[in-house]
Amino acid sequence: QVQVAESGGGSVHPGGSLTLSCAATPGVTDSWCMAWFRQAPGKEREKIASITRSGSPTLKDSVRNRFTISKRENTLYLQMDNLKPEDTGMYYCAVGDTSFCTNKFVYWGQGTQVTVSS
Repeated sequence: QVQVAESGGGSVHPGGSLTLSCAATPGVTDSWCMAWFRQAPGKEREKIASITRSGSPTLKDSVRNRFTISKRENTLYLQMDNLKPEDTGMYYCAVGDTSFCTNKFVYWGQGTQVTVSS
C-alpha cells in the first residue's frame, strides 16, 4: 500500500512563489526515486524535477534556476520561486520503481493546481 498526496497549489502573480508538498506513505521517500510532473493545458505531462533515494536532484532546464526539489521525512517538496505564466498546470507527485530515477513511475497523486497569471 503506497499512497502519495499533493498539496500547496494555488494562484499567484508572475514572480511569486509557492511550495508544493507531497505526503507519502512512510518509507517511500527513503526507498525510491520520486518526482514532480506538470501537465499544462493542451500539453503532454512532463517531468520537471526528480530526486533519487540518496537525495540527488535533477531539474528540467526551464525550471533549474527557479525550482528546488527536496525531501524531509515522509514528505517530498517542490519550492517554486519566480513563477512564470508558463509554469501554470497541474502538478503531480510520482513514485519511481527503483532507487534511482528512470522513466517508469508507478504511483501517482491526484494533483494540485498551480496558476500563474497577472
